Amino acid sequence: MQTTKNKVILLVHPLGYSSSKAAGDVSRLANIMPPLGLASISAYLTEQGFDNDIIDCYAHPQSEQLIQDYLRVHKPAFIGFSCTTANFLDGERLARMAKEVLPEVKVVFGGVHVSALKERVLLDYPVIDYLVVGEGEETLSELLQSPATPKLIEGLVYKDVQGEVCWSGRRKQLLDLDKLPFPAYHKLAGYPDAYSLPIFNYPKVPNGSCLSSRGCPYACSYCDRSVFKRTFRYNSADYLYRHMKYLKETYSLKHLNFYDDQFTFNRKRVAEFCELIIAQPLGITFNCAARAEHLDPELLQLMKKAGCWMISLGIETGDPDLLAMHRQNPDLEMLKEKVHMIQSAGIRVKGLLMMGLPGETEKSIEKSKEYVHSLNLDDFNLAKFTPFPGSPIYDGIKGEGGEMLGTFDEDWREMDCMQFRFVPKGMTAERLDELFIDFYRSHFQRARVIWGYVTMLWKSPDSWLRFLGNLMSFLRFARTNKRIAETK
Repeated sequence: MQTTKNKVILLVHPLGYSSSKAAGDVSRLANIMPPLGLASISAYLTEQGFDNDIIDCYAHPQSEQLIQDYLRVHKPAFIGFSCTTANFLDGERLARMAKEVLPEVKVVFGGVHVSALKERVLLDYPVIDYLVVGEGEETLSELLQSPATPKLIEGLVYKDVQGEVCWSGRRKQLLDLDKLPFPAYHKLAGYPDAYSLPIFNYPKVPNGSCLSSRGCPYACSYCDRSVFKRTFRYNSADYLYRHMKYLKETYSLKHLNFYDDQFTFNRKRVAEFCELIIAQPLGITFNCAARAEHLDPELLQLMKKAGCWMISLGIETGDPDLLAMHRQNPDLEMLKEKVHMIQSAGIRVKGLLMMGLPGETEKSIEKSKEYVHSLNLDDFNLAKFTPFPGSPIYDGIKGEGGEMLGTFDEDWREMDCMQFRFVPKGMTAERLDELFIDFYRSHFQRARVIWGYVTMLWKSPDSWLRFLGNLMSFLRFARTNKRIAETK
């Protein structure tokens, strides 16, 4: 007797660690990002006639019982997990739990981690039945429609009848993004209030995030391009405007963060989008990320008029020699000019940097600190470099001679850009942590920076409420440099 329903799938976004630690996770207090990829897949599957639901364990840590209850009541034929490197092992644990509750359920994994490692994942983790590599909508839809013929489905890693792991190859034809339905935000429990942008990165609430493009044409050493490779596709200005209008009318959003890698890469579509907003205002501001090369005064003035509140720029390091090792167009003077250009247009600038890249030294860190201070950024984020599977530098570190670059403790659970799993040659993790704390402290003790955050009292009052409500946790992080509070 058939015990599972072929047209039903449960989509899960794992937390990444024990739910008992969630209350002490400073990262969750500062930012909870909706799983936009799962929401897009959910909407596409619904359009194709498949029943589905999403359980986001990151936004709702106490969700394991919900997963078990869903499996018992709805008996889906499939359960799908979207994973980063850091939450993959937690996803695998939940997959084993799912098989215990509903042995017939088929387990599918997708996301950046499995797209990078492919066959290795299926070989090492037998609880997983299928991997979706790359863009997920069509591959998963075809798998749900024809699970008996996986070899005919592009973008799939599977086991054949002999138990051999097979890879069907990447999809040859990628989706037209304008033909996709808007993501199924309504499948995210508590949206938008259950999610939050980084503190001091928005003016008003409620707010949210969306994606308007896929991929990036650049090939920096530290970026994983396993899902979309070096392709770059984007929604048209008209689709983008309609998407924003939908979010405004449906959820009353007042601010939107575009989570694209390169929002301004196609200048024409951004200009057209801004002109649509100016002609038909929606009463919603927005943030985006951009490469400095794709900004100019005229575009910035247009973006400001359309409601652009902040632009994030990837700077990575203030050492020109180190930057040249890892990034295309390593021009720090140009970056400085673009920071000034953005601020002159009345838009805030957030700088994104990394510490601990291969080749990093105490001297290069000091150069980065001096460079950041010279920029007068409105906000900045310093991440701890992590060599993710799928990035060019991962292969170099893991390959022959990788020890010449440094030491790498590849603990997937800890690879969250908030810990030094890789230590450059000549450095120690302890010293890197000391320099990391000093970098942040020296930045936030500057009078201009302090005054900038004081002005957030009226520019982003909700941020101050969140900050003060979690003050002890933020102070604990500043003192210990540990993401999750230790429990006794």
